[in-house]
Amino acid sequence: MASGTALIYDDEMTSYKLLWDDPECDIEVPERLLSSYEQLKHYHLVERCIHVPVREGTEEEIMLVHSSEYLEVVKSTQTMNEEELQRVSENYDAVYFHPNTYRCAKLAVGATLQLVDSVMSGKVRNGMALVRPPGHHSQRNAANGFCVFNNVAIAAQYAKRRYGLQRILIVDWDVHHGQGIQYVFEEDPSVLYYSWHRYEHQQFWPLLRESDYDAVGQGKGKGFNLNVPWNKVGMGNSDYLAAFFHVLLPVAFEFVPELILVSSGYDSGIGDPEGQMNATPECFAHLTHFLMQLANGRLCAVLEGGYHLKSLSESVCMTVKTLLRDPLPQISGEMAPCLSAIESIQNVRGAHKPYWKCLMYEGNCSSDAERNNFFCAVLGFILPVAYSYQPDLVIIVIGPNRSLGVNGISLLTCLLQGLAESQILVVIQVRSVEVTVGCQHPHYQSLTRIHCAGRYSILFGQFPLK
Repeated sequence: MASGTALIYDDEMTSYKLLWDDPECDIEVPERLLSSYEQLKHYHLVERCIHVPVREGTEEEIMLVHSSEYLEVVKSTQTMNEEELQRVSENYDAVYFHPNTYRCAKLAVGATLQLVDSVMSGKVRNGMALVRPPGHHSQRNAANGFCVFNNVAIAAQYAKRRYGLQRILIVDWDVHHGQGIQYVFEEDPSVLYYSWHRYEHQQFWPLLRESDYDAVGQGKGKGFNLNVPWNKVGMGNSDYLAAFFHVLLPVAFEFVPELILVSSGYDSGIGDPEGQMNATPECFAHLTHFLMQLANGRLCAVLEGGYHLKSLSESVCMTVKTLLRDPLPQISGEMAPCLSAIESIQNVRGAHKPYWKCLMYEGNCSSDAERNNFFCAVLGFILPVAYSYQPDLVIIVIGPNRSLGVNGISLLTCLLQGLAESQILVVIQVRSVEVTVGCQHPHYQSLTRIHCAGRYSILFGQFPLK
């Protein structure tokens, strides 16, 4: 299995900026990349990552999503003066162009594809691309919302074509709806798109009816577009985790993706002026950890929004730490989702109930397979209760008549690693078999291996407790 985490960054993507006064666009600044990279260096994370060189995306790659006419418009901005740039920018919603925008946008596409290649080739297990401009709002014929080329949508099309992938999961945790990605894949059952976003009953940008929970996809793509609209500000860790536990993770495990692409926008984090949400950087560590349990860990995180530099840089660092498999930080604070979040989650589950077995059996988690029953209970009950309880130690007891198998036990343990700072004790009841059990903790001291001759034996690993 591949090991290592890629980090892709090139400070040339900071070489464009807004040249005129525009209150709508002035928060999108080069310092977004610079502060994130400096914070990664501060925590000594850069040196722990595998560095992958950046290249430009080719015109052919860009046209996997965008039209040749739109590509020519963007290309033409390289030689424009300020007045011409401003005039072209006014043709689009919340966009500004600079003579270096085209070059930076091609680098953003190329960096994203380099990350996909590194993960799919087995050079690395996962990684993050710090890119600018962002991409998830841009559409076939239009720039939109600071986005020029749709980096993640291009990456999904590229991965399907180059590697023959049949199931790709895109998770968009930016606070704005990535309508550009939705438009590209809304009829495509090979791409499952999940977005949560500030919506406020269509009163928040991009002000689209199709950003609501009942936009489930079209044609063969029905059921493969998951929108979780937040209808109030102030959503926090508990609301984000609840959306994962009750919507994304059950569907994602049923979908069985071969690759995960994350539109990693951190304007959904605390302090951001755009999102006005309360999720802490630690929350993004846990969200990343859950996604790493899918697709054999093949995960590519690509920067989207994030406009509070401190919150952005800390959240980027938490994401990279988790990709490097550092111990997860504990989440503090109220862990019960608010009523507005519960309403949105219930609406999404109801809208998608016809398309997913895991959502069809509200209340009793029935399914065709016992294993599905079990993981329905884990995601829908055990994890929410455990995160609310915030234990100091997790003990997993496995009985002798288990039907999970080794892979199931391993997955269960991994899902629970976000609790108690990964201090987990596994207890297995066995019948006449040699088995090793220990504490899953990065600093465990030893494991005990014995031959079990009786009906049951309990095996302990020694580990430090605070």
